[in-house]
Amino acid sequence: MTTAKQKTYARIARFYDFLDYPFEYGRYRALRRILWDGLSGKLLDAGVGTGRNIEFYPKGSLVTGIDLSPSMLNRAMKRDVQTGSAADVVVLNEGNVLKTSFDDDTFDAAVSSFLFCVLDGEHQLNALKELARITKPGGEVRILEYAYSKRPLKRFGMRLWAPWVRMMYGASFDRRTEQYAEAAGLVIKEERFVFDDIIKLLVLKA
Repeated sequence: MTTAKQKTYARIARFYDFLDYPFEYGRYRALRRILWDGLSGKLLDAGVGTGRNIEFYPKGSLVTGIDLSPSMLNRAMKRDVQTGSAADVVVLNEGNVLKTSFDDDTFDAAVSSFLFCVLDGEHQLNALKELARITKPGGEVRILEYAYSKRPLKRFGMRLWAPWVRMMYGASFDRRTEQYAEAAGLVIKEERFVFDDIIKLLVLKA
């Protein structure tokens, strides 16, 4: 992640939840439950953003959330205080998924919701390698991300939206993060669409 991305999210942080509101309540909330379901122990929320995952953290878990943007992280901290979580401990810190400060095999699982849509192509492999390094052997790396629909009309609509999404969020619909899994030392355990044919869940095994 770069300074340019920090500037992007510093600019939109105060409006982010407003802009994302229809998608959060029309799509994402149900998917966040799936994303965190069954996890326990010491967990990482990579790219915590404004903290939308916080209320879905598993009961009794110890969750560390990191984000490159201080502006987004500040909003996550406020949400943690206001909303709370079933997790025993929630720690939110500024951090870069490309190079974290965590020791090898720190987390039982790592979770990322739409972070890899924001990461540029040249950063995908390094980010996966870092998540593989800090996740315990046998632990899962779970990722939610967008993909272009294979239906012509839907795909056309997404392509019309793509320049705006890139300008506002620095994000893209075509990352295909799964293609880097093997090189990162991760095994694809599950890959399936969880909303239409445009949002998929990747479950990778460290």
